[in-house]
Amino acid sequence: MGRDKPADHGTPTSLEGGDHDSDKMALGPHPVGTAAGGLAGAVAAGAAVGSVAGPIGAAVGGAIGAAAGGMAGALVADAVDPKMEDEFWRKNWSDRKYIDGGFTYDQDYSPAYRYGVETYNRYPDRHFDELESDLSTGWSGYRGESRLEWEHARPASRDAWDRARTLASRNLPRDADADNP
Repeated sequence: MGRDKPADHGTPTSLEGGDHDSDKMALGPHPVGTAAGGLAGAVAAGAAVGSVAGPIGAAVGGAIGAAAGGMAGALVADAVDPKMEDEFWRKNWSDRKYIDGGFTYDQDYSPAYRYGVETYNRYPDRHFDELESDLSTGWSGYRGESRLEWEHARPASRDAWDRARTLASRNLPRDADADNP
């Protein structure tokens, strides 16, 4: 079965799919992670500085804390590395129950796994089932040369989403040789 390196189709900026040119599709920092980190940093730094320097110190400390916290939040939000996940799925895809022997990893299943990981990274606070209608609609524009229709790509995308959620929640190393999905 085809196991050579898949083409990089970029990162989706929406679930609508479309052109996957990585120069046009870069996500940048995740807005939820950045905002959450910024808020936490602002509160912590503002309280610390404010207790020593008063209200003006609290405001300055809050601004500095927001910037630092925002950067940390962006790192946490994109904690699941799509390239490491590709390595994992490349080694483990053929053992999954939903795999149809007439399809290959590179052409067919890799885009489905990548779709699950990238949309999890984009919406880590949402559940797969909440987004499935949008994921289904977006698949036709995202899939590239994959021959899988959504009903066949869905289990792979869900599997990758679930693994990404587990990795992010446990902050586990992204070891491509690990047996746990």
